[in-house]
Amino acid sequence: MPSGPANFYRAAIVGASSLLGKELKQVLEDRNFPATDVVLLDESPMAGTLTEAVGEATFIRALEEDSFEGAQFAFFAGSAADAQRNWKAAQKSKAMVIDLSGAVIASGEAARCAIPSLGWTTDYRPSSASAGNNANLAHVSPPTPVIIACTLVAGLKAFDPQRISIVLFPPVSERGQAGIDELESQSTSLLSFREIEKPVFDAQVAFNLLAGYGEASKPTLAERRTAIARDVARFANGRAPVPAIQLVQAPVFYGYAFSAFAELGSSTEPAQIEKTFAAVGAKIGEREEPPNNVTVAGQSDVRLARIERDPNIAKGVWLWGAADNLRLAATNAVRIAEEIIAGPVQ
Repeated sequence: MPSGPANFYRAAIVGASSLLGKELKQVLEDRNFPATDVVLLDESPMAGTLTEAVGEATFIRALEEDSFEGAQFAFFAGSAADAQRNWKAAQKSKAMVIDLSGAVIASGEAARCAIPSLGWTTDYRPSSASAGNNANLAHVSPPTPVIIACTLVAGLKAFDPQRISIVLFPPVSERGQAGIDELESQSTSLLSFREIEKPVFDAQVAFNLLAGYGEASKPTLAERRTAIARDVARFANGRAPVPAIQLVQAPVFYGYAFSAFAELGSSTEPAQIEKTFAAVGAKIGEREEPPNNVTVAGQSDVRLARIERDPNIAKGVWLWGAADNLRLAATNAVRIAEEIIAGPVQ
C-alpha cells in the first residue's frame, strides 16, 4: 500500500461526529498511530464543527468527491448509509478502507473481516461479488458484541465445550447519540410523571429491560441478534464452537455487559480456564469487584469476573463480564490498520 513520508500516513474518519467516530480519533492518538494528518469527515450538517485531531485544532469537513485524496486509510465509523455512499470513492482513491458500520458486507462486496486480538481473519467472498484487487480489499472491523462472543468461544474452545450460551446486554449508545438522548429524556420524564417519548426504541427503555423493541423501531432487536449470531458463526466456523446468543436491551448509556454459560467436556478448574482467557487478550478482574459498565469505561479489552462453577451442573461454568462498547470497537479497527502497516493480513 502507498505510504506517506517516513512511513507516516494520512487517515480519514468518515462519521467523525458520531460517538464511534470521536472514540476512533481518540484511539488513534492514544496508540500513537503514525498519522501526519487525520481528516475528519461527515455529512454536510456537521461540516464546519470545530474540534481537534493529532493535537491540533481542526474542522470537520463535508464529504466531497476528493475527500479521500492522498489518504492511505479511510475509517467508516458513522452510519451505514454514509459508508454505503462513500466507501467506493475511498477505495478508488487508493485508501485502505476499514469499515465499522457494516455497510461493506451488506453491499455484497468481497471484504476481509478481522479480530487482531484473536488472530482471526475471515474473508467474505459472496458468489455474486468479484474478488477484485486483493491488495486493496476492503477490511471490516466487527461490532463489539461479535468481538465479545468470539473472545468467549476462543477462551473456552480448549475445554471441549458441549454448549455455550451468551446473553448480551447492549447499551443505548449502540444506537448513537439519539439512543442516549432518548434514555435520558425517558428517565427525566418518568421521574417527573410525564409522558415519555420513544422515537428510537418505540418502547420504554428507561428503568426497564427489553427482549424486543416497539414495532416502529428499526432495526429490531431480533434483527440485531440475527446479525451478531451470523457474524460470530462465520468467525467461529472451523475455529471454535458456535454459541447460542440472546440480546436483552439494558437501560444503560455505555458498556456492553454479558453473561455466559458453558458446559464443558470434562470438569475443569476455573483457574485453568482463566489462564486461557489471558492468552486471548481478555482480562480477569478481582473477585471483590466484578467488572461492570462503569469500571470498563476507557478500557480497550474484554473484562471478565472470576469464573464460577454451576451449583447443579458438574461440568458447567458461568462467566460474567463487560466491555466499553465504543473503545473496544475503535481499538479493533485501529489494530487492523496497524497490522496492515506491519504486513499483509493472513
